[in-house]
Amino acid sequence: MSLSAPRRSALADQVISQLRQQITSGEWPVGSRIPTEPELVARLGVARNTVREAIRALAHNGLLDIRQGSGTYVIATSELAGVMQRRFAEASQRDVAEVRSALEAQAAALAARRRTERDLRQLDALLGRRAEAWASGDLERFVEADATFHTAVVGASHNEVLIALYADLGGVVRAFLRNDVGRLEMRADALADHSAVVDAIRAADATTAATEAGSYALTCRALV
Repeated sequence: MSLSAPRRSALADQVISQLRQQITSGEWPVGSRIPTEPELVARLGVARNTVREAIRALAHNGLLDIRQGSGTYVIATSELAGVMQRRFAEASQRDVAEVRSALEAQAAALAARRRTERDLRQLDALLGRRAEAWASGDLERFVEADATFHTAVVGASHNEVLIALYADLGGVVRAFLRNDVGRLEMRADALADHSAVVDAIRAADATTAATEAGSYALTCRALV
């Protein structure tokens, strides 16, 4: 007897689509806990089994992480990001740093040539948010602020392929940062200053921007 693919209900597919949209739009950011099953049942007006099936499907695809006794958390913004996070979970910190360095250096060079005034305002604001997060002593808050800053530098390149690739590596980058910063005492004098790359981007100095951006990952203390 030949095998045939099982058919998933159209209703479950619709719920999967809606939940995925909440994730990809940023409504449920990486690291956040999504609403509970009862809350989703009430919001969507579907059976609990349908919600559970949708959550399991998105967990299988790498977007969600189901943690018993804690809840379900967003761990990636796309299926490709989920695949990358699983594929490179055991990669050496040095390998991750070298890839980050290459991508961020190229992005910063392009940003120096293409940045807009809006990009510069955003980078200035994120520098401030990054410093505030460090001063708070909250590791997760700092990891998110630092990752957001680096993502904004890449965004200022206005290269859609580079932006998408870096976004799909977001989970890997955050894990790298968490490992690195987690080894530090978050003292005021220990914060790595990133203002030089913003100054270079503002001055349209592509060479300095690339050098500065490319150096950050390679000087992290967690390289092994």
